[in-house]
Amino acid sequence: MQLKALQDFFQNGLLGYYPKEEITSFFNLLCEDRLNFKRIDISLKAETHITPDTFEFFEAAIGRLLEYEPIQYILGTTSFYGLDFSVNSKVLIPRPETEELVAWILKDANPNQPLKILDIGSGSGCIAISLAKYLPQAAVYALDVSPEALSVVQQNAQQNKVQITGIEANVLEWTNADRSFDIIVSNPPYVRELEKEFMAPNVLEHEPHLALFVENDAPLLFYKAIVELSNLTLKKDGLLYFEINEYLGEETKALFSSDHFEDVQLKTDIFTKPRLIRAKKR
Repeated sequence: MQLKALQDFFQNGLLGYYPKEEITSFFNLLCEDRLNFKRIDISLKAETHITPDTFEFFEAAIGRLLEYEPIQYILGTTSFYGLDFSVNSKVLIPRPETEELVAWILKDANPNQPLKILDIGSGSGCIAISLAKYLPQAAVYALDVSPEALSVVQQNAQQNKVQITGIEANVLEWTNADRSFDIIVSNPPYVRELEKEFMAPNVLEHEPHLALFVENDAPLLFYKAIVELSNLTLKKDGLLYFEINEYLGEETKALFSSDHFEDVQLKTDIFTKPRLIRAKKR
């Protein structure tokens, strides 16, 4: 079989399940991963002979995509803020809006200052590792309740040549007596159960629910706990950053109404949705 025939086989296998442009994107990504072919190579090398092993790889990918498994899990990798990250079903796939959260922190932070940063609910480590990479003087801690997620964090830290200190803990129970942070950041679970019906099957059926969902009657459970923790743990003038549920912007902002915080800012993302919050510790 030649590459062109493989492309036709791949597209025909997924037609009716995905838009044609998305199928082409999947094929391009898989070709780069398996054959080290860029997009232009696919056209220039259309007559390349495909080995049986490579055909089986693409056939298996079709089967997984028909189950709406995210292409990032199939590849085992994704890009975030200019860096490559390993991902699997134990961690969320990083989103573009989370890149905006990292960009906001980097804009505020002094790269030459020896900051101490805590990322709560670290998942793949995309936030913690990006901050460690671009703030080389910082000491970065990644907290997650999942030991499997922390294993991915350490794998990604090694891959990106940064040092991350992992903390296995449930933030709802964690007490911190010996560390004082300059920055705390979190993208905690915030999707309410009632919002499941609006979610795509690739997310709902494959990404870890532990990192996504909260009960309808306690949608700000993690935010409240992290704000209370930050009252005790952030240094004076320290900054707390959140990614938030777009439908609960004002409610989340109201958590900072105590005397412990000032300069609370609610920021929209590239899709003009209220998605990010920053507050300064008094």
